[in-house]
Amino acid sequence: MDEKSNKLLLALVMFFLFAVIVLQYVCPGTECQLLRLKAFSSPVPDPYRSEDESSSRFVPRYNFSRGDLLRKVDFDIKGDDLIVFLHIQKTGGTTFGRHLVRNIQLEQPCECRVGQKKCTCHRPGKRETWLFSRFSTGWSCGLHADWTELTSCVPAVVDGKRDARLRPSRCVFCG
Repeated sequence: MDEKSNKLLLALVMFFLFAVIVLQYVCPGTECQLLRLKAFSSPVPDPYRSEDESSSRFVPRYNFSRGDLLRKVDFDIKGDDLIVFLHIQKTGGTTFGRHLVRNIQLEQPCECRVGQKKCTCHRPGKRETWLFSRFSTGWSCGLHADWTELTSCVPAVVDGKRDARLRPSRCVFCG
């Protein structure tokens, strides 16, 4: 009897280990739908669920106030202001940079030709650019230039493209 109970115990342990391995294979994440038994568990609302009840992969790390998100920036496209787009890798900067040259509704929108990566973004009535980004001026300050490189490079590039007295008096950096 003692040998029979040892065999039974060994069989149960092996079955349990097999079940754990199969469960890890079927449900590799931390949340497994197979383990959710609605009758036995109370539903806990997911704070990161979107309004349409689909699971959200993005978990917000910063909680900006409504005032921060709706703040107004005084930018004069017809004046001498210049937007310098600071591209930060792996943050959606390429998508946002393309959006700046292709989708913004302006009095004079950027002209993008098929097959070209750069677009011309001139001020209304002038042959000067209002946007300094990889999609308007190219990588003028080098590939993925950081804040320090841009602050020293942009004035020199702008001076080289037009007369120093027409250089913008103020740059609006965003990224």
